[in-house]
Amino acid sequence: MCENKVIIPFNKPFMAGDEVTYILEAHSNGQLAGNGPFTQRCQGWLEQKTGCKKALLTHSCTAALEMAALLIDLKPGDEVIMPSYTFVSTANAFVLRGAVPVFIDIREDTLNIDETLIENAITAHTKAIAVVHYAGVACEMDAIMALAEKHGLFVIEDAAQGVMSEYKGRPLGGIGHLAAYSFHETKNVISGEGGALLVNDDRFAERAEIIWEKGTNRSSFFRGEVDKYTWVDVGSSFLPGELIAAFLWAQLEHADDITDRRLQIWETYHHAFAALEAAGIVRRPIIPDECTHNAHMYYLLLDSIEERSELISNLKNDGIMSVFHYVPLHMAPAGEKHCRTSGSMSVTETLSDRLLRLPLWPGMEEQQKHIIDRVSFHLER
Repeated sequence: MCENKVIIPFNKPFMAGDEVTYILEAHSNGQLAGNGPFTQRCQGWLEQKTGCKKALLTHSCTAALEMAALLIDLKPGDEVIMPSYTFVSTANAFVLRGAVPVFIDIREDTLNIDETLIENAITAHTKAIAVVHYAGVACEMDAIMALAEKHGLFVIEDAAQGVMSEYKGRPLGGIGHLAAYSFHETKNVISGEGGALLVNDDRFAERAEIIWEKGTNRSSFFRGEVDKYTWVDVGSSFLPGELIAAFLWAQLEHADDITDRRLQIWETYHHAFAALEAAGIVRRPIIPDECTHNAHMYYLLLDSIEERSELISNLKNDGIMSVFHYVPLHMAPAGEKHCRTSGSMSVTETLSDRLLRLPLWPGMEEQQKHIIDRVSFHLER
């Protein structure tokens, strides 16, 4: 590669404009630890946007998932049905409690958990279903919630990629009993590191706040509900600092604009690659009619892992960074040790080998034509 070749990164963190101003304001407020004014603003925004009963900022989506595992009282030997095509945190949260993730296959269209396979995976040990809204496109939540009610199970939404997405007009994260968001710098709305637990079931609201505050009733104390606070339950240090919340608030204020810009980039890709799909060279993402997505990512499905590897290499030589995504968890050493599968995983294994993600971040609009031209050139040869 020539030294003066322009590099187009896969991701570039986007600044909405007021992040530094709000960080300085947080400092002048005299509180840098968590649960200050900016934390309260962010949590209020999330509650209003999703309709959840309570939103609690966390230092990561991983932390929010670990809180969810604590809230449903997972015990050793309990089982949680989930997809294998996800980030390790989805499974780790349950393994840490001694539970067993039970992997089932994904759908060919959305790459989400195949809701038609869930019931066959349910056993006397099943405690919950963890759904992952891949690429910000919703799982089939009506069917999943109906199955959960039928069998007395909890539903945890891993909506790490789902901020600003909807299913039949309902925000992702606001449907299951509990949900987790991510504000990692690779997501749409960011705070560097960060996340949130969304509580949609009243049974969990009070205890969630206690677990969030290291197992104490500290929040009740500051509201004047008790005359002192003490250790009342298990918990940990899940709060982010106020500087993180200040950065996040600047992003949330512009969440609609950020989403609109990402959707324009996504649609440009989608239109540009229609001819390649019609020629049978690639498959583009599929968005079901009932889903409103947030343009978290744009991916192409190629014919083989060899073709994908070649395209990643060629694009890198062109100064364009593209990536594959998850290695299925059931194929990982820890997955083999701590988890089990139910049924065939053929769709997961096949699609994970073929998927390639292209750069998508606000500010890359002028470079997008070059990306499209190079992808098309390499695939049409």
